Amino acid sequence: MERQPMKILIIAPEVTPFAKSGGLADVAGSLPWALKKRGHDVRIVLPYYRCIAESGFSAPRTGPRINVLVEERPCEGHLRTRDHGGIPVHFIDNPFFFDRSGLYGDAAGDYPDNAARFAFFCRAVLHMLRGLDWRPEILHLNDWQTALIPVLLKNELAQEPFYSSMASVMTIHNLGYQGIFPPAALKTLGLNRALYTIHGLEYYHQISLLKGGILFADLLTTVSETYCREIQTPGMGHGFDGILRSRRDKLFGVINGLDTDHWNPSADPALPHPYSLDSLTGKAADKAALQRELGLDIRAGTPLLAIVSRLDRQKGMDLILEVWEELLQRKVQFVLLGTGDPKLMDAFADCQKGLSRQVSINLEFDETLSRRIYAGADLLLVPSRYEPCGLAQLIALQYGTIPLVRRTGGLADTVTDVAVDPENGNGFTFDMLTGENMLDAIDRALKLYRDKGRWQDVMRRGMNADHSWDRSAIEYERLYRTALENRLEREERGTIPGKTGDGDRGVPFPGTR
Repeated sequence: MERQPMKILIIAPEVTPFAKSGGLADVAGSLPWALKKRGHDVRIVLPYYRCIAESGFSAPRTGPRINVLVEERPCEGHLRTRDHGGIPVHFIDNPFFFDRSGLYGDAAGDYPDNAARFAFFCRAVLHMLRGLDWRPEILHLNDWQTALIPVLLKNELAQEPFYSSMASVMTIHNLGYQGIFPPAALKTLGLNRALYTIHGLEYYHQISLLKGGILFADLLTTVSETYCREIQTPGMGHGFDGILRSRRDKLFGVINGLDTDHWNPSADPALPHPYSLDSLTGKAADKAALQRELGLDIRAGTPLLAIVSRLDRQKGMDLILEVWEELLQRKVQFVLLGTGDPKLMDAFADCQKGLSRQVSINLEFDETLSRRIYAGADLLLVPSRYEPCGLAQLIALQYGTIPLVRRTGGLADTVTDVAVDPENGNGFTFDMLTGENMLDAIDRALKLYRDKGRWQDVMRRGMNADHSWDRSAIEYERLYRTALENRLEREERGTIPGKTGDGDRGVPFPGTR
């Protein structure tokens, strides 16, 4: 029987190309296109940040004014809408909350009123739906900034017929960000104090919006199968492992895809010499051009190792520093592009001193340079401590640059070591979180590099694979249908899905106390 198209609203705090701080924006900006291609009626909604207006994205006001309560006070907003290649994009506009220099904070740190900002956003999204001539069947939520919506759906709005047909699916992009606020924020959020319990949003005498989303969403996803398993363990659950285990039957891992129109070495305007799977000549020319651009010796036969990353301990950048002197004893060149932890930035700046013909350290964010690095490098290093999905290794595979990764999260799901599977391997992996273990993997890669035929086989294998959103969109479609089919089986109002009642003090979620 033919599957009927669904009405799907993607709700996210950031969406490419309008506003971006990380990979969440890429997912929220790319998945809708794959769903639309499969025949679904998709829309997107996000806050109307200052950067959106400054980037020239015009979005006229549409519909009636939005009036909701935040901190028990009326807050007014406006709905703005623009067409984005056939996908309607709605923006929630409130200058007091969103006309700021950053999305979530500035140089001083997170904005202290983030609870109020995203309480307004979540309530405004639900309010705006009543003014549209379009009612979604699926609300696809993303991270803690949107997690208040399933809480409201299952509590305040549980008896509202208008919302009863909507199913909620929430994606956890990075469990490390949990929307933690002091108990007083319960009033800010406009929630009943009865939700401030261990069976609700209370978390170590504070409240967690992410916890609320996890407990009340109809289905949960995260961005790779391995990360889905990892976050249910004490070692990688960030204190939420018990909460997640309590909902394991509603938790699924779906690997992120790549926008292969946006990331395409045969049509990338940033590359001086485009190339494809059928003709790799341009890749060698791009390597020489990159070496010239960055002041490195132009040596076709010298392996060029690269990192394009946020400089952060989570990304394993300290492992590179740990073996720095040993690494440079190999006949390699090294390129780094990224910003982040000031201490790591200072340490990498020191790494270049006296080595400008061998090492290029670029402490900035430059997307066009990143594309030339992906194209010109031979080996991309991604030594993350944990990685929910990862985008860099997917881009590297698409551009014929072989990834070397720590086997965790989405890195484990997308990179197979050639030593483990010589016929299907597309990169190199290591397990132990030590510089020595990483260096062993680098040595294995350098040995293969000397065999040009086998190296090109691995390159072509990576380029030939399907890294697009197509397969992931099919899986999301299946989960959306499951959520819709299960919506009539929701827990009785006021109860928590997955409640088990075990543990100290009747704690239902092992590991949270």
